[in-house]
Amino acid sequence: MATNVEKYEVGVESKLGLVHPATEFYADEAIEALKVGKVIAVPTDTLYGFACDACSSEAVNRIYEIKGRKHTSPLAICVGDVPNIKRFAITDHLPDGLLDSLLPGPVTVILGRGESSILEKSLNPGLDSIGVRVPDSDFIRIISRGAEGALALTSANLSGQPSSVSIKDFESLWEHCTYVYDGGVLPAGRAGSTVVDLTKPGKYRILRPGSAKEETVTILEKYSLLEEAASG
Repeated sequence: MATNVEKYEVGVESKLGLVHPATEFYADEAIEALKVGKVIAVPTDTLYGFACDACSSEAVNRIYEIKGRKHTSPLAICVGDVPNIKRFAITDHLPDGLLDSLLPGPVTVILGRGESSILEKSLNPGLDSIGVRVPDSDFIRIISRGAEGALALTSANLSGQPSSVSIKDFESLWEHCTYVYDGGVLPAGRAGSTVVDLTKPGKYRILRPGSAKEETVTILEKYSLLEEAASG
């Protein structure tokens, strides 16, 4: 199996020059692409995603174009380490240790942006919250650290189509990326990350069950957070 994959990758590289293994050897190349406003495709701990500099409005717009996604659908951001989250979102209302218990992992936490957020206003305009990820995946964390900011991150697929667990799943979109980084077939399935709203002190609300709902709820309740009643 591995031999077939290697043959396939070599063939792709010779033809397009954009598919590389998702290894530290290629991290500098990915970081440079991000810094000049390019879009790349990367594996995470759940799905493959399109990533770009969250502070480049041109690159963010490019992701929307590639996916055929409406600009009213917000993008999440990815940072390399949990302590970086406070640069982009409000975290001081959360119990000490909560974010470190949830992340890195297959969870997107929704937090308020606040006036001190260094995110560009052009990212998800009109929204006072932001989804934040710290995937448990070495390659994307390395390039997030190297890019010295936040990455805008969304699943690597056309809007409304099945999510991608291998680069073959979104082969028709490769041409729109500067690089595609291959981390093999991802084992978590197509459920994506668990999305939890933590904008209100002492409360949580699961917005998408994703692949880690039970574990996430266990951690939230360990920190004495209460589930927010559904509106309506």
